[in-house]
Amino acid sequence: MQILVAEIGSTTTVVNAFAHVNCPNPVFLGQGQAPTTVGAGDVALGLEAAIADLKERVGPLSWSEMYACSSAAGGLKMTVHGLVYDMTVKAAREAALGAGAIIRLVTAGELGARDLTQIKEINPNIILLAGGVDYGEKNTIIANARHLAALKLSVPVVFAGNTAAWEEVQEILAKEQIPCLKVDNVYPRIDQLQVEPARRAIQALFEKNIVKAPGMAGIRKLVTSPILPTPGAVMETARLLQETMGDLVLIDVGGATTDVHSVTEGSEEIQRLLLSPEPFAKRTVEGDLGVYVNVSHVAALLDPQAVKESFGCTIAELLEKKEPIPASRQDREFTSLLTETAVQTAMKRHAGSITYLYGPTGRVTVAQGKDLTKVKWIIGTGGALTRLPGGEEILTRVRQEPGSRDLLPSTDAQVLLDHDYIIAACGVLAQRHPQAALKLIQTSLKYHPEGN
Repeated sequence: MQILVAEIGSTTTVVNAFAHVNCPNPVFLGQGQAPTTVGAGDVALGLEAAIADLKERVGPLSWSEMYACSSAAGGLKMTVHGLVYDMTVKAAREAALGAGAIIRLVTAGELGARDLTQIKEINPNIILLAGGVDYGEKNTIIANARHLAALKLSVPVVFAGNTAAWEEVQEILAKEQIPCLKVDNVYPRIDQLQVEPARRAIQALFEKNIVKAPGMAGIRKLVTSPILPTPGAVMETARLLQETMGDLVLIDVGGATTDVHSVTEGSEEIQRLLLSPEPFAKRTVEGDLGVYVNVSHVAALLDPQAVKESFGCTIAELLEKKEPIPASRQDREFTSLLTETAVQTAMKRHAGSITYLYGPTGRVTVAQGKDLTKVKWIIGTGGALTRLPGGEEILTRVRQEPGSRDLLPSTDAQVLLDHDYIIAACGVLAQRHPQAALKLIQTSLKYHPEGN
């Protein structure tokens, strides 16, 4: 039984071939890739080229099923609206990011005229409406429903707020024929996050309603399972690995973004110091840290003099010669430098930190953000980390430095690299064949469970 899994990214389209997925020892046959063809008006062209490349590498293929994930055409665009930023807004944001969304706007409190103008300009794929603990304050979420209805956007709304407001919100949106799906409140009680129901609903809506890249409708006819947002597929793999290997952080460096996924509760000590709860599985997406589409933002973090000394030319000259898939030695080395900068920056943004507050009783130690100190594994994926030299060395340098107050992985954390570059593909494959997906990704990571 041969299966193809296509990953249609913002820069590159990758196709992976697997065999014997319904047997104890599944096999990764190989991978083909080609530039994504959004600019040509049809992403199917890039898929066809990637399949042709795959056939050149592995020979004739006869697959029975094809699966896919996508982040082309900007991925899953969302806006998120809640009541209090550190409570319901934060919870709603975590649910959206965990589903693989790219969040274009986050608001707290009642929507204003500027907010509504921005929503209209963004034209999101999904709107996440939250606010209030269950049976608490409901006026704000009802008012926001009225404001959104007045925009008359044909955009599905996921309602994940105060359940006492649901009937009125539903009535308001129904009058404008705006589809609305109710899920459990993302913040049902003070200091309780409940993001999973909203995350699952967002992923389902992505596959059902969106995938707006030109030509994607044709691809949808070729695949035999739901099309997942690529970051959501990566999170599925991270969860699958954590169940058998223990707590981990997974870093995915792409052409447009650098995503960090962590699956860990953290330490009990830090849990007691946290000012607000964090989700067990957390994703952050850094939209300014891509090594091709958003390369100028990463390049701005570099030391111009150091770059000139290393490469013999300026950053601007290196950027002029930048290719989606680096071919020259100079471009590969420059991309490796950009990758390390993106990884370091993204990890520090994802991780929490220890800080001090001062009051009448003196200094109090508190923690904010995600605690990564108990992570056992630092895993790297994405073309920049897996296809260029030095990926493992880059990952070792994100561990916690002595004396740092950042809640980064300790020096005991081990580094693994997705050598076959199949983490996203395995997240898609896991929807139908979880055991095969687990075995394949552990082989790619060169991880061998004890006794095997």
